[in-house]
Amino acid sequence: MPLINAVSAIPRQVHRGLRTLTVAGMALMSQAAHALDGNLPSPVDPSSGAVDDGDWISLIRGYIADGALVLGLAVGTVGLLWIAYTAIAKFNECRQGKAEWSELGVLGIVGAVVLLFVMFLIGQAADVF
Repeated sequence: MPLINAVSAIPRQVHRGLRTLTVAGMALMSQAAHALDGNLPSPVDPSSGAVDDGDWISLIRGYIADGALVLGLAVGTVGLLWIAYTAIAKFNECRQGKAEWSELGVLGIVGAVVLLFVMFLIGQAADVF
């Protein structure tokens, strides 16, 4: 009897969540069974080009280069979002009279220069790899 009382004390949302996790786990296990059949797709070669069979060092180097490029693009995206957020915040301060409009103009010019420089660096890095 204590087990039944303990189960009934669990909220309905928890029951629903556990049910969802159980179904999701069963779906993942069924997909894992297909993966163990040996019908796996062939891996994608790095963007630096196909490597010879057994040349693991070049393969890993190519994947690291692709990862570095994606990381650089992520940093550029974060920079764009940061400058956009700062510009919107400065615009709001200008509207409230806490800052001057010239500060917003300077921020826009400097932000554009910084973004152009970051894009230039990302393009140079992509050409190297």
